[in-house]
Amino acid sequence: MQRSLEQRMAIKFCVKLAKSAAETIPMLKKAFGVDCLSDRQIFRWHKAFAEGREDVNDENRAGRPSTSSSDDNVKRVRGLLNTDRRLSVRLISETLDITKTIVHEIVSEFLGMRKECAKLVPKVLTDDQKARHTRIPP
Repeated sequence: MQRSLEQRMAIKFCVKLAKSAAETIPMLKKAFGVDCLSDRQIFRWHKAFAEGREDVNDENRAGRPSTSSSDDNVKRVRGLLNTDRRLSVRLISETLDITKTIVHEIVSEFLGMRKECAKLVPKVLTDDQKARHTRIPP
């Protein structure tokens, strides 16, 4: 994101110097190398700045905001898992009325857990926990 913002500023600078888009592309490719925007994006931004656009930031996009993985839902999933770690993602989803994909994202990304046998456990185990998992009871 930061890299593309820098490139947009460079494109805006080239527009102010009255450089064409065709002249701007090789300069950007030389300056940014493999991280350079595509030719099409450079043409698009060059045209926007030439038509008077001043802001180099993206405009807000239409669509639904992602509210399902909110802090409230993370707390609800964590609370439910603290009561019983053997719950499946499907069961958590049905209990809390959240989609399975969001529950899976919360469990794996936000809580850092994964399924081991029939129990959700933290991804990073301590040495003591690893020893307990590998030890076979008599």
